[in-house]
Amino acid sequence: MAKEMKDNQFVKEIADMTADFPQWYTDVVLKTQLVDYGPVKGTMVIRPYGYEIWEHIQDELDRRFKATGHKNAYFPMLIPYSYLVKEADHVEGFAPEVALVTHIGDTPLEEKLVVRPTSETIICSMYSKWVQSYRDLPLLINQWANVVRWEKTTRPFLRTSEFLWQEGHTLHRTEEEAREETAKMLEVYREFMQNVLAIDVLTGVKTEKEKFAGAVNTYSMEAMMLDGKSLQAGTSHYLGQNFSSAFEIKYLDKDGQLKNPYQTSWGVSTRLIGALIMAHGDQRGLKLPPRVAPVQVVVVPIAFHKEGVLDKAQELAAALKSAGVRVELDDRDQSPGWKFNEWEMKGVPVRIEIGPRDIENGQFVAVRRDTHEKRVIEISSLCEAIPALLDEIHENMFRQSHEFLHSRIDVCRNMDDMKESLDNGHFVKTMWCGCRECEDKIKAELSATSRVMPFDQTPVGETCVCCGKPADKVIYFAKSY
Repeated sequence: MAKEMKDNQFVKEIADMTADFPQWYTDVVLKTQLVDYGPVKGTMVIRPYGYEIWEHIQDELDRRFKATGHKNAYFPMLIPYSYLVKEADHVEGFAPEVALVTHIGDTPLEEKLVVRPTSETIICSMYSKWVQSYRDLPLLINQWANVVRWEKTTRPFLRTSEFLWQEGHTLHRTEEEAREETAKMLEVYREFMQNVLAIDVLTGVKTEKEKFAGAVNTYSMEAMMLDGKSLQAGTSHYLGQNFSSAFEIKYLDKDGQLKNPYQTSWGVSTRLIGALIMAHGDQRGLKLPPRVAPVQVVVVPIAFHKEGVLDKAQELAAALKSAGVRVELDDRDQSPGWKFNEWEMKGVPVRIEIGPRDIENGQFVAVRRDTHEKRVIEISSLCEAIPALLDEIHENMFRQSHEFLHSRIDVCRNMDDMKESLDNGHFVKTMWCGCRECEDKIKAELSATSRVMPFDQTPVGETCVCCGKPADKVIYFAKSY
């Protein structure tokens, strides 16, 4: 009876994702112990299970950055306010979100300090000291850091007043080299989304309205969440000479002339954790891509009080660990059903069940989180079968993401059709005249924003979806986070 009461304490109710997707999301991130709310409004405490996902994201991206020649550095989080105002578009874009330090104790500061919302200005101030010759270029630096942007409406991982990210900042001799860097890093992100997070994305160029403050061009990747909304998953910016001119970064070129280098910046953040929750989750909770899952396999012994069961479960866990699999043995005094529920909600890709009869037959049962399929596997093939199964799960999750995205993109040629598609949770691919007034009207009337103009500009019509005038720009609109 006491055991039954203990099992009944395992209550993991989450909202119906089809009825209240935002509440489902909040329930999942809290109940799976990814985060908790911080004491300051809009902040979050990333708990160990959530932070380990971020560590795996960091590891995978850091390896890719270093493979493309970038090195890590760290810059101060306190920035003189005068730095921020040097680039007019930049300060205008960030002013509403900037947190300022005005006093140390009771003593006013001579100059206000900005708590880093992004690092272009502080990094450029250092680059102006470090770069003197064309031999110093290209300069390829990345930073892993935290930033503060005082958001009005917050939600864990998706939009918080403080969050973690990486930001790359590079300098180049020519516009061509800088533009190549911008495109290359967008592709690094896209490949990472596919091959690590198992999420398909749309890539392209942002409109003038939606581009990064101070950039010449912003390139973005947009992911579709399960409720049909878009999430900007990462951006890569071509900054031209805007910042290098403002901060007087000059180098002596081969022709003996002093010149301003061309610049890029690019970044992703802990928002990616929100993306993988909302792109893969289901009514049971998380469904984690194997390559970032803190626990890839959980071993649950069945009737472990019987002789030999716990020993065999420990043996399986040790073998998987030696094979490089992130594995946990759950030998807690709870019923198997209680454990199954908990690990399913936490999104562990594979659950191994091993009991007396399995041991007798030299086998175990593997249960997939993505499909709930049960598979009987010989113990002798454990260290070959499980890594292969994890890869199979990853491929299936990406295939589902790809099919979901492309099945919910509608080509629309008028506002009525566009409204219907957006209300049904679809992306709209359409033609746009390039006019800011049309972009604003679509946002005001349909609560949708431009996401990207794809690199493939094959027309899907002849006239603007909004004003009906001749149009030559293919663009995606969607409701978004």
